[in-house]
Amino acid sequence: MRTFLLIFFFSFFLIKNSVAQETKKLPLLSFQAADSLNKKRVWTITGIGTSCYVGMFALLNQAWYSSYSKVPFHYFNDNDEWMQMDKVGHVFGGYFESRWFSQAYQWAGVRQKNAAWIGFGAGMLVQGTLEFSDGFSEKWGFSKGDILGNTIGASLFLGQELGWKEQRLMMKVSNTPVKYPSDFVFSDDKKYNIRLSDKAADLYGNNYIVSFLKDYNAQTLWLSANIHSFLPNSRVPKWLNVAVGYGAQNMYVGDNQYFWKQESAKNGIPAGTVFNIDKNLFPRYRQYYLSLDVDLTKIKTKSHFLRTIFHAVNILKIPAPTLEFNSAGKMRFLPVYF
Repeated sequence: MRTFLLIFFFSFFLIKNSVAQETKKLPLLSFQAADSLNKKRVWTITGIGTSCYVGMFALLNQAWYSSYSKVPFHYFNDNDEWMQMDKVGHVFGGYFESRWFSQAYQWAGVRQKNAAWIGFGAGMLVQGTLEFSDGFSEKWGFSKGDILGNTIGASLFLGQELGWKEQRLMMKVSNTPVKYPSDFVFSDDKKYNIRLSDKAADLYGNNYIVSFLKDYNAQTLWLSANIHSFLPNSRVPKWLNVAVGYGAQNMYVGDNQYFWKQESAKNGIPAGTVFNIDKNLFPRYRQYYLSLDVDLTKIKTKSHFLRTIFHAVNILKIPAPTLEFNSAGKMRFLPVYF
């Protein structure tokens, strides 16, 4: 909380000194960005952000941490888990949280440079709070790898905003639902079995919204580059991007293993039962993608509402023809991939 207060007052200092001209009168609910400091918008954004921050922490504490004992602060090395999909996810989270906060304060009339620093600080704060909370949980621990991912993502945003005054390289996400196999996996003593599809449902949920957030097998994380920004004299449309993506498959446990231990008794299966996946049938492998994309913020429109929507949904990679290369030694062309 002390860190939050420091960043809050630092942000307020930047806001207070960011513009010299008088506040321009604009309706609070207007989608048009203020071209000078609008204090009502500043305090609205700060209030909403603070409420969401506190509410998020309280909700996670109840839903996530309350089931496990509090322990002294400790570290946890999870860098080898989920084939680093979660680490790339932290880069993505750090990038977009910083970008969203920055855009919100620019909407309130804060100068771009100062809004960029506010966004960077806010993004690091939100992600860092979760990491420090993990450090006191018996179930998890403070992950240096997660902090590194957060920092890379937030720095990717900040560096471009200060250097290029625009985001030429954007982090994006897409999700193609996986049809999990119904094959049985057997326990070491052959007394119990479970379908892989049921194991996946326990891990990732069984609806698209939950899957979008949790299913590492279904997610693809992208770095999308705007071609025209790098080649301004070319005839390439200003909105056209090229994107490289990363994904992975056949992840049913976190670490790079093919077995898991039942944590608690469930469906007649006692706690401590060990299940093994046949790694020859379901090998874990990495996926690398090359595709086209669209920077929606570069599409011209006179509508402030549409521009706001375009900025909001630009987090998503646009479905497009895609080449996939994977560590299993295969390559395939996907006419439309999301």
